[in-house]
Amino acid sequence: MLDVNVKGLLNGTHAVLVGRVARKHSSIINFSSIAGCKTFLGYAAYSGSKFAVHAISENLREDVSGSDVRVITIALGALETELLSHTTDDGIKAGYEEWKDGMGGVLAANDIAQAISYSYTQPQNI
Repeated sequence: MLDVNVKGLLNGTHAVLVGRVARKHSSIINFSSIAGCKTFLGYAAYSGSKFAVHAISENLREDVSGSDVRVITIALGALETELLSHTTDDGIKAGYEEWKDGMGGVLAANDIAQAISYSYTQPQNI
C-alpha cells in the first residue's frame, strides 16, 4: 500500500513535473480517498498512505502554483472493485455486501471517470 500510494505518487510526479512546469500550463490529478481525510478502525496503513497523498498533493500545489500547474486531488469514497474476488471468506464478502447496501450502494468506474473529466475540463484557474 505504501509503495503504490506514496512511492508511486512520488515517482510519477518526479517523472512528469519538470516538463509540466516548463509548459507553464498543465494539470496533475492525484487519487486519494475519504480515508485520507478521516480514519477508520483497522485501516491505519491505508489511511496513512492516503493522508500522505493529500499532504504531498497540497504541498506540490503550493510548490508549482506560480508555474500554472494545477494539482487536483480526487478523494474517492467506497467504490466497486475486484478486491473481494481475492478472498475466499464468505463472511467478509457478506459483510461487504451488507455495508454497501447500508450506504445505498457504492461508486462505479463511470462515476470516477465523470469526476476526472469534470475536474480536468474546468478552467485552469480552478
